[in-house]
Amino acid sequence: MIRKLLRAWALVACAVTSFACGGSNQQSAASATTSAGTADGEAQAERGAKLYADNCAGCHGSAGQGSKKAPPVVGTNALPLDPRPEQKYRKAAFHTALDVAQFVVKSMPPEKPGSLPESDYWDILAFDLKANGVPVAGKHIDAQTAADIKLH
Repeated sequence: MIRKLLRAWALVACAVTSFACGGSNQQSAASATTSAGTADGEAQAERGAKLYADNCAGCHGSAGQGSKKAPPVVGTNALPLDPRPEQKYRKAAFHTALDVAQFVVKSMPPEKPGSLPESDYWDILAFDLKANGVPVAGKHIDAQTAADIKLH
């Protein structure tokens, strides 16, 4: 089930291939924190929903459904293991959510890759994961937790 959900999420980087449009390359501070002092995945997903709408929806669709410009990042067709033949930017497999995150930071938005603060990419990933049914509550979505989220 997680596999189908994350496929739907197809990139966050595709979603998040489409973290599609601008920002600065600094890490912003997390505003919502758990008792441990790190952002909770639910709070990240809430911030990520706004960031997705502002930076990704123009290409990936308002609900992550994809468009002629970019593949879906939410739903059953999102985040397949292997890149689709028609994909311009993605060349690597998505075994884990970390694979997606690394692709997105390096490639999205296509006009200005890596232009969002690092924390924004993690928040958008949290949003996409949650939208695909992956539980994010109680964990901070970062490189360590993303490496543990198997997509395929």
